[in-house]
Amino acid sequence: MSIETVVAPLAGRQAKPAGSIVRVGGVEIGGTAVVVFAGPCAVENEEQILSAARAVKAAGARVLRGGAYKPRTSPYSFPGLKADGLRLLALARAETGLPVVTEVMDARHLEQVLACADILQVGSRNMQNVTLLEEVGKCRVPVLLKRGMSATLAEHLLAAEHVMKGGNGQVILCERGIRTFEPSTRNTLDLGAVPMLKRHTHLPVIVDPSHGTGLAWMVPSMACAAVAAGADGLLIEVHGHPARALSDGGQALTFEEFAGAMIRIGAVASAIGRSLA
Repeated sequence: MSIETVVAPLAGRQAKPAGSIVRVGGVEIGGTAVVVFAGPCAVENEEQILSAARAVKAAGARVLRGGAYKPRTSPYSFPGLKADGLRLLALARAETGLPVVTEVMDARHLEQVLACADILQVGSRNMQNVTLLEEVGKCRVPVLLKRGMSATLAEHLLAAEHVMKGGNGQVILCERGIRTFEPSTRNTLDLGAVPMLKRHTHLPVIVDPSHGTGLAWMVPSMACAAVAAGADGLLIEVHGHPARALSDGGQALTFEEFAGAMIRIGAVASAIGRSLA
């Protein structure tokens, strides 16, 4: 199925030709400004998440990301702090004022996650979990919907339609790389997805260059390229000590690297007539 032939009466561009803006905590996603979501892959302890929240806010990020429930390929990898991780995210939000985006893996966790999150993230593994999509569709908070690791753009758009059909129109699409035959990077970051989605949907489109490459040194360049391609925002992993991270340290920027990347990202945004939020 091609995205050109998808029937998406709610998510399709024809439903709102001017485009949609998702608002959270005074931040507009989908407007003229590029919004940066940043923070660690996983919440590990109080000092780690608080220091990361302070650092990304100081550098210009407008939304704090952090995983409390972590779906991992190996059952022996760090699974996240779960409820305690959510509590720490709420603590970071209270101190910094940054709205929080964190993943919900199971409809049974929704009430718990909603108490601490401003944006619900549906991860790559759950993009076609229709039961979960229907449940977040009943919520009245923004949903960050990641593209499945082997999903077409048509399937990504129809996943958004499942959420919106439940009454929740506040959906943000996220390109995070897809699985291909190329082993040099963790995934193949499909930047062509950005203009293609922008052509066929009115929803905001953001890019995750951290999962998209799996390599911290590539993240600033791919973040700049995503902005140049028209992305409305970026989802970037940042950790105080990536070498000691319990999850995905190899793709996380240090605080200093993130601050430098934000300068480059801002310059690219300015060059195409946009700005950082």
